[in-house]
Amino acid sequence: MGAIIYESGGILVDLGWLRILGSGHPRLPRSLPAWNFERSFSLSGQQPSFVLVADDVIGGFFAIDGGGLGFERGKVCYLPPDTLVWENTKKGYSDFLVWTFNGNLAKYYETERWENWQEDLKRVRGDEGFIFTPPLCQGNSPAGERNREIVPLATIYELHIARSNK
Repeated sequence: MGAIIYESGGILVDLGWLRILGSGHPRLPRSLPAWNFERSFSLSGQQPSFVLVADDVIGGFFAIDGGGLGFERGKVCYLPPDTLVWENTKKGYSDFLVWTFNGNLAKYYETERWENWQEDLKRVRGDEGFIFTPPLCQGNSPAGERNREIVPLATIYELHIARSNK
């Protein structure tokens, strides 16, 4: 993680569908430390209960459990936008990175992607995402059949955390 923060502004995977946080860059204008401040810790030097490390354009968030998510410390967990319930991926950070680069993201996200999602993604900055109406956690209709709007990712995070089991 240190190498990604120190050596990169972040990593955009699969045309930017998945964003791994680093030190920040104009195309990914959120650094891992700044994005976590006030979300997983509020005082400098405080032990965070989780560390947000990545997110996807549909409002899913990946975090390393620091004890606050109730799974295994050090494992990456995912808050999917369709259930808003944290899931343990059972992967450490390095294994998570391997999965993002070598895993089958198309299959993983096949039910959340819509026709021409690649074109829509070109309009989304690294600090934005899609919010759906109705939300993905309500109803059974596919993401492609819902209205979607580009909004700041901070807005999506606050909505999802408010609706989740924390």
